[in-house]
Amino acid sequence: MKHIVLALGLTAAATTAAADWQPVTDQGRFLAMLEGQQLTHRLYNLALTVTPNGQIAGGALGWDVTGTWSWQDGFFCREMAWGGDPIPYNCQLVEVRGDEMRFTTDQGAGDSASFRLR
Repeated sequence: MKHIVLALGLTAAATTAAADWQPVTDQGRFLAMLEGQQLTHRLYNLALTVTPNGQIAGGALGWDVTGTWSWQDGFFCREMAWGGDPIPYNCQLVEVRGDEMRFTTDQGAGDSASFRLR
C-alpha cells in the first residue's frame, strides 16, 4: 500500500483543466516559488521541503521522505526514498496555478500529482 501511494513519485491523477496551469521551466522561478514554503497534500498527510541545495525532506503517512533533486533542461529531476523504499529517478514537468504546484512524471507524459504551497 505504501509503495502504491507514493510511487506517485508523487503521482495522483489531476482532475483540473490543463489550460489553468502555467509551466515552470526556469530553476530560479521554481526556487522563488518554494522559498519559505512546503509542498503539502492533505490526503496523504504529506509535507515536503525542497531546498535550493538539492535536498528533499519531509514525510507522508507517517514515513520519512528523503531525496535529492536537480534542474535539467527545464525539468525537475529527483530521486527519493519513502520509509526506506526507493522511488526511482525521474524528470518531471512542473506547473503552477495559484498556490498549487503540479508535477507530471516522465517530462510531462506520465502521471501527475498536485500539491499546495504552504
